[in-house]
Amino acid sequence: MLEAGTAPWRQPWHAATSWPRSIHGHRYRGINVFLTVAGDHISPYWLTRKEIRRRGGRRREGEPGTTLIFFKKIEREDPETGEKILIPIARYYHVWNLEQVEGIDAPVPVVAPRVHTADERHAAAEAIVAGYKDRPEIVEAGRKACYQPALDRIKIPPRATFTCLDGYYATLFHELGHSTAHPSRLDRPIGYDFGSHPYGREELIAEMTAAFLAAESGIETTADNSAAYLSSWITTIREDVRAVVVAATAAHRATDHILGRANDHADHQAA
Repeated sequence: MLEAGTAPWRQPWHAATSWPRSIHGHRYRGINVFLTVAGDHISPYWLTRKEIRRRGGRRREGEPGTTLIFFKKIEREDPETGEKILIPIARYYHVWNLEQVEGIDAPVPVVAPRVHTADERHAAAEAIVAGYKDRPEIVEAGRKACYQPALDRIKIPPRATFTCLDGYYATLFHELGHSTAHPSRLDRPIGYDFGSHPYGREELIAEMTAAFLAAESGIETTADNSAAYLSSWITTIREDVRAVVVAATAAHRATDHILGRANDHADHQAA
């Protein structure tokens, strides 16, 4: 999708009613959020092959599954110290949306996502910013948006200069994502050379964080990305095939931190 000029995480969805989740109600995290919202399903519920059988259902003919990624920690011995350590091992699951299955009812009525009014979206977005407890200073000035790590400060053009407030908040959410890298927060290294792998990885994290925050508030994030950014992300992914998965995991941690859910880091299984 990046090669076709589309950033997949820009697709908006509304978390209040349709955040993707297992049939048990566990909300998906990280890369699995983007993998499950990429389709055209309204139901937020997903089931593994085993869970479909257990509930007496069956997959509709010709319906393809969606591959999700989860990490299971395996105990290993450190070859240098001899100490027991936990190593995250990737596990892959195929899941099907509830709409692709026959004979199983939704655990609760599925409510179609409500379209937020502009005032509701902007109030929710402002509440997210205000609720970011250890947020950096935010200064509305200049013509470019950026996070300045040395000053722990976000500069963003005055909101009146944006064609719509959704664009203002989407941009601010991106910079808030960067700010979680500060040593006083999640202590994540930031790359400074445009086009480099560290730079591209951090930009992926910030973009995905903005998508998660936009979903929480209902802010629309359909703005086109520049060719330069698309090229940078493609280069990053080609250099490291794990980059998207790692970035999505880091973005969910950044989102948790901004929303005050800093201790909610565990990925749920795909049952």
